[in-house]
Amino acid sequence: MDLATTYLGLDLPHPFMPGASPLVDNLDLVKRLEDSGAAAIVMHSLFEEQIAHEQLSAVTHLDAHADSFAEALSYFPAPAAFALGPEQYLERIRQIKETTALPVIGSLNGTTNEGWLHYAELIQQAGADALELNIYFLATDPDEGGVAVESRVLDITRTVSASITIPVAVKLSPFFSSLTHLARQIEAAGAVGLIVFNRFYQPDIDVEALETLPSLQLSDSSELLLRLRWLGILHGRTGLSLAATGGVHDSLDAVKAIMSGAHAVQMVSCLLRHGPERLRLVIDGFTAWMEEHEYASVTQMRGSMSLFHTPNPQAFERANYMHVLQGWRSPAGTI
Repeated sequence: MDLATTYLGLDLPHPFMPGASPLVDNLDLVKRLEDSGAAAIVMHSLFEEQIAHEQLSAVTHLDAHADSFAEALSYFPAPAAFALGPEQYLERIRQIKETTALPVIGSLNGTTNEGWLHYAELIQQAGADALELNIYFLATDPDEGGVAVESRVLDITRTVSASITIPVAVKLSPFFSSLTHLARQIEAAGAVGLIVFNRFYQPDIDVEALETLPSLQLSDSSELLLRLRWLGILHGRTGLSLAATGGVHDSLDAVKAIMSGAHAVQMVSCLLRHGPERLRLVIDGFTAWMEEHEYASVTQMRGSMSLFHTPNPQAFERANYMHVLQGWRSPAGTI
């Protein structure tokens, strides 16, 4: 049985790896991830704001979003709140490369071209085998249209991809009007991978203190459904490597992600809940499922349930939509 996959040009023994998380802050946890079978290590994001705190001179070179960015600095946590500052982040990549045999995928989160460029080059120099661009941006300006938002994504992708030689992947939210079209543009801009999706954390409100409260809720398997939908739509319609992140908690979740078209499966919440050893349980369960259902390889399974194999995807989607709405029945006695 062949579990091998190729993701971002990296030949991996299987598709399963931890996603971007605080697990990399502790080298002992990284070693436990390796011992549990991780195919690669994904660093958590280094934020542009962290870099700006240490290199304030860079602020003078920011683009048209400088005003909103400068204001954001006043709200951003102080450098001491982060386990790894910019220099420690680069050193951690070096340490992981020295102490494990695993590929390392760096991650950057920024809002301006200048904020990404220099550290993309330093992450490559530190030994990273690939780089995620975690484009986490909530469009709140009513004067900024959808085309401008997408152009920002493409400008960042184009600039970073041209500046480094390691593979670049883009991590997106699902909130774009035509994700399949944007995916093709991202590929044309130089990226080789797409990660679906990052999670926008929803703040709560303290109605007594009149404050917004940051709230982190770990995912569950229900969040996987959105990822499955878009993996299934994107498979076969772009040459990008596709990764699923968000909602993979057990081996059946992993099977669904691969069947939808994923080349790689990233897990975070289940590892934070249960520890790095959960990864081995998922890999073993996935392998057992393949054996039971007589799949010879991950390649054979990948995309088997995608819309690429449907003659008319739009009609298929509408038929399922109508079936779901018309098929609902209220429990006896409730209405």
